[in-house]
Amino acid sequence: MNLKKQFLLISLISLGWTGCSTDDETDAGMGTEVETTSPLSVSLSGLESLGADFEYEGWLSDGTDVVSTGTFDLLEGETSYTGTFDIDNDVLDSAVAFILSIEPAVDPDPAPAATKILGGAITNGAANLTLGHGAALGSLLNDAAGSYIIATPSTDDESDDSNGIWFLEMTEDGMMPSLSLPELNSGWVYEGWVVDENGPHTTGRFTSAEGADDDATNMYMQGPNATPPFPGHDFIDPALLVAGQTIVISVEPEPDNSPAPFALKPLVDSENAFMFTNQSATNNPTGSVSF
Repeated sequence: MNLKKQFLLISLISLGWTGCSTDDETDAGMGTEVETTSPLSVSLSGLESLGADFEYEGWLSDGTDVVSTGTFDLLEGETSYTGTFDIDNDVLDSAVAFILSIEPAVDPDPAPAATKILGGAITNGAANLTLGHGAALGSLLNDAAGSYIIATPSTDDESDDSNGIWFLEMTEDGMMPSLSLPELNSGWVYEGWVVDENGPHTTGRFTSAEGADDDATNMYMQGPNATPPFPGHDFIDPALLVAGQTIVISVEPEPDNSPAPFALKPLVDSENAFMFTNQSATNNPTGSVSF
């Protein structure tokens, strides 16, 4: 290299002209990189894997619009999740609430589904997430209570009375609902279950404790007689012993992700007491977000 070219190269280097460029934003031309995103930390417990067809999705709301923070699922057998998502700072600055929903894995709709399970108001860059948030399930389920009877009103055969369960009580005024359940937000329904050594057997899905449930998918046929206008089922054909089994009332997403009971099981009787124990305080999903 001749002397003139060496002098030119040294001059360019001394002036900071290296011939390289960067797409990073800088602060007022001072060479300091400006961060346009910040990490959103998510910590959840009490959930479960949604299987291959559904996933969880987080959303930040500014009170009018929502922005997705990303999707995730749990592995089979896991009940907790911890993750971090890079979110635009402008979205974080305007966020007033975080919401967690259940979405189809292949989802053509960019808006949140009705199945919103957890939510929380954001204060100072953090939120505690509960079922009771108004944009989520809408209730902590702590006030859910009830009982049931073992009987088979669909047959006249007294020998099969141990094969039916009905969520009602007999009073001087006739049959009355035996379940006291909070109203659920759209996207959620209740479902009854008989759980024996072979697994759970649905008694039907319902939104009200008074009125017949929807058990169109039930493989167990009832008898020929009319059944009461309450949730319940007679397991006549094939016969299923109900007496002495664990009885569960769950809360299910609609549409449902699985034929098995969902993680939300507020009422359980495993003692053959004909009266439910509320286990929401210990089993409800919870979580938190921060940024």
